[in-house]
Amino acid sequence: MSAALLEARVKELESQQADLTDRLLRAHAEMDNLRKRTEREKSDSAKYAITKFAHDIVGISDNFQRAVAAVPNGAREQEGTLKSLIEGVEMTERAFLQVLERHGVKPVNPIGETFDPNRHQAVMEQETTEVPAGTVIRVFQSGYIIEDRVLRPAMVVVARGGAKPGRPDAPAAGDAPNGTDA
Repeated sequence: MSAALLEARVKELESQQADLTDRLLRAHAEMDNLRKRTEREKSDSAKYAITKFAHDIVGISDNFQRAVAAVPNGAREQEGTLKSLIEGVEMTERAFLQVLERHGVKPVNPIGETFDPNRHQAVMEQETTEVPAGTVIRVFQSGYIIEDRVLRPAMVVVARGGAKPGRPDAPAAGDAPNGTDA
């Protein structure tokens, strides 16, 4: 064989080697990505395996709260049997919530927080100047999170008409009333 043919053959083999090396590196990267994705899915599956069950069962806590709220304020202290029943319902609710927490499900009480549409469901707005606009002022139904995901958003009443969040009502000292610096 001539030197030119050998040179061409070497270049062809070097090209094939570069192509095969590139393919091998890509295959290794794909396998590594697949392994990481599988581990992440496995972890998520373990964390959130009880999501459907938990979603179905958190309504029980609402029923405990409704049972306690149904008793008139004065009746609880007057009747010994009723008082014992209400205390039993409250103890059962606490035990129920502790079981949920052991499994990563936690209730959300957003009163005083800024409304977050990812965690709260606004069912109405209420005029008030006592808190900044957009602040949760009442909770109709507790929300729940499982680990770091919303299981059920809290049904809330949001303030309207107050100061904008993060802004004072009046100009700060040293600010000119027309909004320009003096």
